[in-house]
Amino acid sequence: MQVTETLNSGLKRQIKVIVPAADMEAKLAERLSAAKDKVKINGFRPGKVPTQHLRKMYGKSFMAEVVNEILSNSTRSILEERGEKAAMQPEVKMTEDEAEADKILAGNSDFEFSLDYEVLPPIAEMDLSTIKIERLVYEVPETEVEEQVERVADSARTYEPKKGKAELNDRVTFDYLGKIDGVPFEGGAAEDSDLVLGSNQFIPGFEDQLVGVKEGDETTITVTFPEQYAAEHLAGKEATFDIKVKAVAKAGKLEINDEVAKQLGLESAEKLREIVKGQIESQYGSVTRQKAKRKLLDALDEAYKFEAPSKLVEAEFNNIWAQVNNDLAQAGRTFEDEDTNEIEARAEYQRLAERRVRLGLVLADIGEKANVQVNDDELQRALFDQIRRIPQSQQQQVYEFYRENPQALASIRAPLFEEKVVDHLLSVVTVEDQKVSKEVLLADDDEDATQSEEKKPAKKAAKAKAEKADDAAAEGEPKKKAAPKKKAAAQDEAE
Repeated sequence: MQVTETLNSGLKRQIKVIVPAADMEAKLAERLSAAKDKVKINGFRPGKVPTQHLRKMYGKSFMAEVVNEILSNSTRSILEERGEKAAMQPEVKMTEDEAEADKILAGNSDFEFSLDYEVLPPIAEMDLSTIKIERLVYEVPETEVEEQVERVADSARTYEPKKGKAELNDRVTFDYLGKIDGVPFEGGAAEDSDLVLGSNQFIPGFEDQLVGVKEGDETTITVTFPEQYAAEHLAGKEATFDIKVKAVAKAGKLEINDEVAKQLGLESAEKLREIVKGQIESQYGSVTRQKAKRKLLDALDEAYKFEAPSKLVEAEFNNIWAQVNNDLAQAGRTFEDEDTNEIEARAEYQRLAERRVRLGLVLADIGEKANVQVNDDELQRALFDQIRRIPQSQQQQVYEFYRENPQALASIRAPLFEEKVVDHLLSVVTVEDQKVSKEVLLADDDEDATQSEEKKPAKKAAKAKAEKADDAAAEGEPKKKAAPKKKAAAQDEAE
């Protein structure tokens, strides 16, 4: 096999390979010899089939196998011999002329092909401790912990029957029947519904009109469903609700003690405070880490400058561009609506794609040198977490898909690996903690986590996308104000 480099420019490589016809014939002969004792052909005893007869019947198919074997093995061996790593699977080019292909399969012509690929760029060694980032830290005050403890414990608050008119924070028990244009609608009725006035649990305007009612009252209130109401057949429509008040109760004093904690399934008030504080600190800690990661990536982007493989950049850009256009289409907007145009947007997202590819290569290189690994248990946990988000009827099918597709499973492994590399980096770079207020910590950075300080061109779309992502995440959490189906129409599901 003759191997000749025909292109070496930057990261681009082209290798021409010639496998002499004699070598091809030798490989074919080996296959024919191996098949001779296995093939059963009518009229011939086992192992007595003439080689020429085998060649006539199976020669081209066997030679096609030889060609595929050469392509598979030579690509790997050539890269190993050259000490190169391809950024993507090399592109194989060979003759498309049918007559020439027949000569190769017949063993009458040399097999020629070329490999086109880009190599991974060398990444320079550097002292990571010289990289400095600032980490924003918010110290949660005890007052905030106590406020959250009170909100959590409020579900265990007791109520005492009250004579007289209902006021804010009182609990009203009532029956209601909702109507539109005088006709009851589905989901608009309930009996013995409990509502704490001021909790904003029902649609806007509903609770306000119950202030002042008392036990035994019957009244009708009028409200308008929000334009963005979940039930489209009710959105924006005016409705009346016939109300029959069953009882009014006044909230008892809220005391944070062991008895209240036990009602919440905990052994003590101290344990309740401990858990609530841990949850709050975890939430702020997630924001702190996210912003520290962003600063870390910006610092790495400044520290590592090299040419990124164009094919990887092209693939990343295509992914970004498809998502951007999809977001704009769903929002019914154009680039002009986002104070830019397609040409400028393409240039900006091209730079973003290059940055992401470079950072991906840097993180991969650092992780490899630090022996960062994702073990099977971590991968399985992440996979099960992914599967739990889909309907149960489809979970087994999705699990089988990931198990049978290594590339799909790699999409689960990649973010785990990245986060572990970031953890490693945060332990070796120079991190200076800066105490900030909650407002500063939670302020929007208006930047993508893998983008430089240059703003995205479609700023409004990016913000809308972020808000949409937040909404989607929130839908995975239980709604504090959820109610039985009978109450759904009156309650504000848009919250």
